[in-house]
Amino acid sequence: MSVKQTIKHKTQAFKGRVTERIGRTTRNRRLQRHGRTDQISGNLKQSGDKAKDAFKH
Repeated sequence: MSVKQTIKHKTQAFKGRVTERIGRTTRNRRLQRHGRTDQISGNLKQSGDKAKDAFKH
């Protein structure tokens, strides 16, 4: 996929890690869940992009 999308997905995963850590620090479970969701979503999108690239070549 494009570099722009790759950066976007990596940023989403990173944002999820940061949000989860903030949730852990403040003991806010909602923030932890939201962070994990963002992290998983970003990682899945990255995997999907890699699979698309593999089938193109």
